[in-house]
Amino acid sequence: MQIYNTLTRRKETFVPLEPGKVRIYVCGITVYDFCHIGHARVMVAFDVITRYLRARGFDVTYVRNITDIDDKILKRAEENGEPFDVLTERMIKAMHEDEARLKVLPPDREPRATAHIADILTMIETLVEKGYAYSAANGDVYYRVRRFADYGKLNNRDLDEMRAGARVEVDGHKEDPLDFVLWKAAKPGEASWSSPWGEGRPGWHIECSAMATRCLGDTFDIHGGGPDLTFPHHENEIAQSEAATGKRFVNTWMHAGAVRVDQEKMSKSLGNFFTIREVLEVHDPEVVRYLLLASHYRSAINYAPGALIEARKSLERFYTALDGVTPEQGSISPEYHQRFQAAMDDDFNTPEALAVLFDLARELNRAKQETPTLAPGLAFELKRLGSILGLFDQVPANFLKGSGAALPLSEAEIESRINDRAQAKRDRDFARADRIREELAALGILLKDSREGTQWVLEKTADD
Repeated sequence: MQIYNTLTRRKETFVPLEPGKVRIYVCGITVYDFCHIGHARVMVAFDVITRYLRARGFDVTYVRNITDIDDKILKRAEENGEPFDVLTERMIKAMHEDEARLKVLPPDREPRATAHIADILTMIETLVEKGYAYSAANGDVYYRVRRFADYGKLNNRDLDEMRAGARVEVDGHKEDPLDFVLWKAAKPGEASWSSPWGEGRPGWHIECSAMATRCLGDTFDIHGGGPDLTFPHHENEIAQSEAATGKRFVNTWMHAGAVRVDQEKMSKSLGNFFTIREVLEVHDPEVVRYLLLASHYRSAINYAPGALIEARKSLERFYTALDGVTPEQGSISPEYHQRFQAAMDDDFNTPEALAVLFDLARELNRAKQETPTLAPGLAFELKRLGSILGLFDQVPANFLKGSGAALPLSEAEIESRINDRAQAKRDRDFARADRIREELAALGILLKDSREGTQWVLEKTADD
């Protein structure tokens, strides 16, 4: 099995630290808002990776943390006028609901930062004792970046170049602008815990170092996360953990690719920011999951109406093959299993694995017509391999009926928004016009402009 290691920037033969066992830590969600489609990419990617490792016979311990205390959480709670823990409990519940609909299996352990304050404090104290951290006059505790000789190795960055080009917030309490906070002194009325340096709360980076080593040991097999975490978060995790323990922190670093919307970076300011639950109000969860798997986990993925249409059509081909057949384990060629395993052993290549399943579906269709006795065994194999990807668990006839859901807006509301868009275009407010179009597209309502005016159609019945 080959896995691409972000640290070495190449594929490497995967050899677990302990034969037959794999320990994985993935950075989870900061729970101040609903999860978005970018979070779904990471959730699904590592769900499939974990499923496949287990299918290969490994005993997997999968840990994915929850960040339930940080600046964003405290700011949102203050804006809402509610205690921070009430906010986080609500968002955690919503996250679990979103995951369940996407068929993401729960991790074996889901540690929360607020439940590991003692572990965090112990690690910070160790870093202070070893000279890797220092307490400042403002009550904060900082990490001495230049004290750690290997800082920058994950991202292949030079410290002096980072210092010269850094947009570092001026902080007169730091010894060096590159130093980062481990413990933040509490502001009046802010959530806080007691520490040797006064009331405060942990910095974001130290939370994961403490939780990962607590749950999986000083060194473990795989650490994963989203594409935006390599720097500074994961770089800082390495520095903290290896300085504290004196051991290699992680053997293999894995990072999922970004999600782009119509080839643009997803951003609230661009009006193309979609939560998982907004998307699932309109689209079948399996269609969304399929879209996220149709690209290799390391590549960027484009979330767009046309891509979702193609994802649904692909699933329809599989469910058409499975329709009318009762799967039964039978004697069939091992070819498909071997090809599927070869694809997944090559850095979890889900697009190639799906190509194997398409070949299997085509053979199943032929068998239904020409050799019906072989069809149940082929259907069983298709469902068995598909289940490793978290696919094909619906009743085929039900899926093929289509998800003829009610309109997300009334026809009058849709027409009103189309009129607003037309007025915006007349006013040459093209940003507003584009935003209205994108908002409707997020609900599965596609607009088609022509000389006769603007027509709308539900995405699942739209032409490519």
